[in-house]
Amino acid sequence: MEKQIDFSNLKATYINCTLKESPQQSHTEGLMNVSINIMNSENVSVEYVRLVDYDIAYGLMPDMKEEGKDKDDWPEIYEKVRNADILVVGTPIWLGEKSSVATKLIERLYGMSSKTNEKGQYIYYGKVGGCVITGNEDGIKHCAMGILYALQHLGYSIPPQADCGWIGEAGPGPSYLDKESGAKNNEFTNRNTTFMTYNLLHLARMLKNEGGFPSYGNSRSAWDDGTRWNFENPEYR
Repeated sequence: MEKQIDFSNLKATYINCTLKESPQQSHTEGLMNVSINIMNSENVSVEYVRLVDYDIAYGLMPDMKEEGKDKDDWPEIYEKVRNADILVVGTPIWLGEKSSVATKLIERLYGMSSKTNEKGQYIYYGKVGGCVITGNEDGIKHCAMGILYALQHLGYSIPPQADCGWIGEAGPGPSYLDKESGAKNNEFTNRNTTFMTYNLLHLARMLKNEGGFPSYGNSRSAWDDGTRWNFENPEYR
């Protein structure tokens, strides 16, 4: 019997980038709930956000109201992201790509990425990212490539097999929550969703135990102050 691991002081934020406002049914939410239920069973504190229910402005500033926009709910969403150890992005597939809402989310995350933590590292260092994808036809791995690349570029740590998804047959047909799809009994999807969830938890647990990602060699504030660790400019050799 494997030793039980305590994940209870971890926090996770799930952001669903469906195009459907609440209370419309979201198939992406349906699969995200499989992962969320595991997190809840492990006593992880979970927040769920359907991004389209908020008025998120386009732009890269922390609060676009300061740029003349009438409304911008992004600061509220960012606080949920900032306080979480784990971020899971959920999206449907449209024309083989992540949704436009997911693109907006990544743009707004990027707009905060120059901020730094108490170690002088970029703000998302020490946090863990993953993604959940649903749709018809193909595109899970393609969407995951873009989302996971963006998250790691911003500073998130990505564990093994950090994505999961479900797709139906090519062409119009039943979606994840439709009974006739049989999706809830899909062994491949259920296995990958479970593995993704625990891989996120394990990496977040390790980082939390270590006080985050080590700052040696990656602190923006130290670099700005002149620290170069073992870097040597080849121009001066």
